[in-house]
Amino acid sequence: MPAPDPVLPSCLQPRRVILFSGHMIDAPGRAEPRFPPALAPAAAAHIAAALDRLEAGPLDLGLTQGAAGGDLLFAEAAQARALPLLFLQPFGEDEFIARSVRPVSEGEQWVARYRTVAARLASPPRAMPPAAAVAEAADNPFERCNRWLLDTALACGGDRVWLLCLWDGRRGDGAGGTAHMVEEVSRNRGHVLHIDPRDLQAHDPAGRRPDAGLA
Repeated sequence: MPAPDPVLPSCLQPRRVILFSGHMIDAPGRAEPRFPPALAPAAAAHIAAALDRLEAGPLDLGLTQGAAGGDLLFAEAAQARALPLLFLQPFGEDEFIARSVRPVSEGEQWVARYRTVAARLASPPRAMPPAAAVAEAADNPFERCNRWLLDTALACGGDRVWLLCLWDGRRGDGAGGTAHMVEEVSRNRGHVLHIDPRDLQAHDPAGRRPDAGLA
């Protein structure tokens, strides 16, 4: 199913578009830990270092969904650098919070962080228009939202697109995860900066060089 048309503020011609895709914080009782809450401070430090490496700021544009974990860490770092930010989401905001923010460990704290970030956005989070009824059975909203984010970025020019991802290099728990976004960006000749959560040190973001884990 085709993604919706790209969404860009008409007055914005960014120097660089920085997409973010990354793991959500693990849900309580996850059988195989992937991004436990203890790694969030280290991930935040690496994301901030990556944005500094890109000299990200007011002339650029950040794009992400806003899920609990990597997305919100990226959003907080973007806002700290006055980087314009858009949230493009596969559902209406209430459903998105219920499915992609609240279910994680310490979920209510992440909901509070989400609301703080969302309140500072120049425009409210945008919900993806629904797929045509005839295609709903074959449509995956998360994959379709990935394409929407990517198409929005590519509308500015492929050479301007950078994907910053927090990813363990494996296929996700379902369709439309970070693996899908990495594949799509690479296929369209975008640039990828990769932070591997397996390289992070819990409670010790200074334990590695700030640019460690980027490739």
